[in-house]
Amino acid sequence: MTTDLSEPGAYSRAFDDHHRKVYAAAYGVLGDATLAQDVVQDVFLRLWRRPQAFDPSRGDLGAYLRLMGRSRALDLWRETQVRGRAADRLKLVGGQEEARPEEQPEVVADRAQDSDEVREALGKLPQTQREALVLAYWGGLTADQIAQRVHIPLGTAKSRIRLGLARLRDEFAVAV
Repeated sequence: MTTDLSEPGAYSRAFDDHHRKVYAAAYGVLGDATLAQDVVQDVFLRLWRRPQAFDPSRGDLGAYLRLMGRSRALDLWRETQVRGRAADRLKLVGGQEEARPEEQPEVVADRAQDSDEVREALGKLPQTQREALVLAYWGGLTADQIAQRVHIPLGTAKSRIRLGLARLRDEFAVAV
């Protein structure tokens, strides 16, 4: 079925035809009905705001919407994982009285040397890739959040992260 989202009623038909499958895709990733509903709302809001982003020559509208839903659900899942890990770390730090092995002087010195090496390797990256990696790994942002923050397409944000990681991997492979 070819869908011209600019014609009257097309958006409503698209929602009626596809919202259940977008919900199912999101629920399959998240396992949470409320978050899955939020994903459906987000997907159709994006479709409403940018109907031209859908290219019928590249595939079916339903597949496009399900993919958007799954991607957004994965982003939300990752965000909850990051928040959970941060909360766990706070609990460990707050409740621990004795020194952990990683606080021993030789471990701290090794970590400082590793940090210096990582900083040096990051300095060799193009500014755009360095920024994407810093926002992703030290800022805890998803590729979608980075794209919104830096005002670039999502694919560009993902590419910058992937290329930056590849260059870092190459840099450390040479050093070993």
